[in-house]
Amino acid sequence: MDTPTPSAKPHAPACERNRDPILAVLRDHFGAVRRVLEVGSGTGQHAVHFAAALPHLTWQCSERAEHLAGIRLWLDDAALGNTPAPLVLDVNGVWPAARFDAVFTANTLHIMAWQEVEAFFSALPAILSDQALLVVYGPFNYGGRFTSDSNAEFDLWLKARGAHQGIRDFEAVDTLARGCGLRLVEDRAMPSNNRALVWRAGRESQPR
Repeated sequence: MDTPTPSAKPHAPACERNRDPILAVLRDHFGAVRRVLEVGSGTGQHAVHFAAALPHLTWQCSERAEHLAGIRLWLDDAALGNTPAPLVLDVNGVWPAARFDAVFTANTLHIMAWQEVEAFFSALPAILSDQALLVVYGPFNYGGRFTSDSNAEFDLWLKARGAHQGIRDFEAVDTLARGCGLRLVEDRAMPSNNRALVWRAGRESQPR
């Protein structure tokens, strides 16, 4: 659960723990990227950390309207030149009328209903430029099985919060990605039984 800091900015401890492992993935793949759309920016912590570390790109935050005020606090405090004002974005609604070199999202697919996960992938072809990247961070099941006892416990916790939530099967998500023209280029093991999945648009690639 997010807790307030003395500056009143929203704060998610998990962001502090996972930001550097995620940044290592972004450094490996975002060297030629110039415009990133983050879907589900949460508190805004990831945005300021990644934008500061990768000043060659523009990091566009987006979230549901009720979270934008907290994101603005992080962006205003960091005062970076590559973080424009956050956009209102609900995956079921209207998406930006723009193209991006990459889309990033962390810890969102298991919060969305499956129909929203489908809506997320369905929207990508209209906003991704040629050879664009999609990076998704979070826990996933493989072959219909949890990868750890802690993930199984987390799934129970999610479903107690809402029956529509739950850890997604990698194979089902990859099928959606392939259906909108994306091909997996990396599936990287991350701390705390999470994964970083990287897809690229427009060409066949083999995961490494």
